[in-house]
Amino acid sequence: MAKYLLLKHFRGAPACANDVPMDQWTPEEISDHMQYMRDFAERLEKTGEYVDGQALAPEGTWVRYDGEGRPPVTDGPFAETKDLIAGWMVIDVDTRERAVELAGQLSAAPGAGGRPLHEWLEVRPFLTTPPTITE
Repeated sequence: MAKYLLLKHFRGAPACANDVPMDQWTPEEISDHMQYMRDFAERLEKTGEYVDGQALAPEGTWVRYDGEGRPPVTDGPFAETKDLIAGWMVIDVDTRERAVELAGQLSAAPGAGGRPLHEWLEVRPFLTTPPTITE
């Protein structure tokens, strides 16, 4: 089994087919979307493929170390690109193909008008062994 991170981008990714921003959805559309996400996670729990997932608030701050004895430097609430990662899910599956298959299913979560978003999801494997450096 290998772990993969499925990242939901609400800004910074290619536009989805149903490209109505979530702040323009009705309360019912948001509720339906969130229920789809819960149902999807529940199905994966039953197959043993679900590890964890969370929605993220839109606020955030970039922080970096700026030297001994100096306070952290912040640039926020977002980076220059104004990307927004809206949430993530960790899955544990047998193959990369299964991770891509599940990301495709998750991409169909409903959005405005109840139509599937067909949003782009980023699928990233967990690093299992550090890269080998040769000189």
